[in-house]
Amino acid sequence: MSVLNADSRVPLYHQLADLLRERIRAGEYPAGDRIPSEPELSRTFGIGRPTVRQATDLLVRQRCLERRRGSGTFVIHPPDEIDALSLAGTMASFAKSGLAVTTSIVEPVRRQRVEPDPENPFAGREAWTLQRLSRAEGTPALLEALWFDIELFAGLDGIPLEGRSLSQLADQHFRLRAESAGQNFRVANCDPASAGHLELQPGTPILLVKRRVHFPGAPNTVYSELRCRTDELVFSQTLETPQHG
Repeated sequence: MSVLNADSRVPLYHQLADLLRERIRAGEYPAGDRIPSEPELSRTFGIGRPTVRQATDLLVRQRCLERRRGSGTFVIHPPDEIDALSLAGTMASFAKSGLAVTTSIVEPVRRQRVEPDPENPFAGREAWTLQRLSRAEGTPALLEALWFDIELFAGLDGIPLEGRSLSQLADQHFRLRAESAGQNFRVANCDPASAGHLELQPGTPILLVKRRVHFPGAPNTVYSELRCRTDELVFSQTLETPQHG
């Protein structure tokens, strides 16, 4: 029986790509194994072969799969690359990378008035704030400072956050699911406080990402600043060509 939802606003090829990616992540299709053929996937999920080809094309572009002429489509070993700039969130991105990751809270949730900042949508009013640090294979990789809307995330200070995905937290505890985000990128010199967490010398160049996350009917509900070490890992963003027709 197909587990794809033909009534969903998410295209069928994208649903299939997500399902295959989850099976790869879960080890059902280990690296080096061939996935079922396009005719097999078409029969299993009750969809046309062009839709299956769109799904596998997407996973090939994302370097989850590779095609071998005359042999089929195979799962490849993921590189040490973190697609940490996606809407899915940083912990999901680390999990997708296959790297061993640990995340710890370095500044617990607290309610505070946000200092003036033209890029922070909470500037001049109160928000929940916290900071967390992600380590990949034991190396500090990413420091996140986050701000949350007080009302939409009421009670956030009473929820254990250690090692939890914030996107799953929003979904499970607050019934909120992000629909879009805006972000910008720059190279910045690491400030002393962040350098201490990232085990860098102050002034070391880092990738600084500033992101606004929007929920249905509630724009700018979460704001974050991501400070990324780029000497050990490659941080990437997956871009997709819009589908037409």
